[in-house]
Amino acid sequence: MAQTTDAPAPSATTPRAPSRLGQWNSAVTSYYLLVGASLLLLVLGLVMVLSSSSVESLASGDSPYAVFLSQAQYALIGLPLMWLASRIRPGTYKAFAWPLLGVGLFVQLLVYTPLGRSQGGNQGWIYVGGFSGQPSEALKLALVVWLGMILARKQPLFDDWKHAAVPALPIAGGAIGMVLLGHDLGTAIIMILLVAGALFVAGVPMRIFAGAGVLAAVGVALLATVSQSRVDRIMNWFTGECDVTAGCYQTMHGMQALATGGWFGLGLGQSREKWSYLPEAHNDFIFAIIGEELGLIGTLLVLALFGVLAFAMFRVIARHRDPFAQIVTGGVAAWIIGQALVNMGVVVGLLPVIGVPLPLVSAGGSALITTLVALGVVISFARTEPGAAEALAARPGVVRRSLAVIGRTRA
Repeated sequence: MAQTTDAPAPSATTPRAPSRLGQWNSAVTSYYLLVGASLLLLVLGLVMVLSSSSVESLASGDSPYAVFLSQAQYALIGLPLMWLASRIRPGTYKAFAWPLLGVGLFVQLLVYTPLGRSQGGNQGWIYVGGFSGQPSEALKLALVVWLGMILARKQPLFDDWKHAAVPALPIAGGAIGMVLLGHDLGTAIIMILLVAGALFVAGVPMRIFAGAGVLAAVGVALLATVSQSRVDRIMNWFTGECDVTAGCYQTMHGMQALATGGWFGLGLGQSREKWSYLPEAHNDFIFAIIGEELGLIGTLLVLALFGVLAFAMFRVIARHRDPFAQIVTGGVAAWIIGQALVNMGVVVGLLPVIGVPLPLVSAGGSALITTLVALGVVISFARTEPGAAEALAARPGVVRRSLAVIGRTRA
């Protein structure tokens, strides 16, 4: 009778394959999610900018690729800057917080000099030679880094309301006020969200947080009433009545684009609304063109990618040990995710037309570059999460991975 022997029990030192839960708990999960979602949104944006702008470009006598090539150039500028920002240590950002804010405020002041230009009723652009840009986008980044430095330093003193409010609220209010001088209410609202996100993550007492929120809401309401066009858009949004002459014209055609797309869309490049029916189809209302050409599946993909970005940034806030990194990440999350929700809310009719682009997707050079740099800053924090630096350093290089694959194939 043959004897059977039991297989030896695995020793405690026997390596085990990492479980899926373990992979999600990896120190570099935030890093890969941020990089992956950002690049996918950028690629999707370039494709949709090409699709949504080609008709208008032809109608204006330009090449059908004019807007796309301009956006691609800005992406080629922004990506190296994003990579560079992701390699800078958090301590360096702290050290340069005040100079960054000073430069941001100075450049914003140039809007009100002969270099400044007005577009769409907003005095928010500067032109120098052949270059044009929107300084308020750079001011967002400077402000969020400065808020992170100030609030992290003041955290132990938050029991005294003066330390919690000063100098964060006066200087942030001044920066927002400089943008409002140019009548750019949409950008000012996003900056308010940015400040709120930083204050909340910093742990500012709720009485100060609520008081600042009430003041901001009252200010936005008052500013909305000083412009007749804003009043018309808000009233049309409340009443729901719309025709070709009303202020809800864009929203009406945006909704028609989404409704026409159905589940799977008309097909890439097959939009009807982009034929001069929907204004700003490649910019503020590009989400409507995504819904028309790629259907509900395409819009859900965009929502999912922004959800991945939000999850990754919340993960950085929860895992990082540096309050500065946590606060800056909170501000950037409120800025990018909040702006995306506002843009999509406008397109689907949940909000009146405000005029903010969809981050990483809409056409716009200064907005794209600044958003990529802001994400690069957060990626640098993800790289300095506990254990992340060691895990990233232990990765085999691209050449080594390629040679390993070739070797296994030959074997």
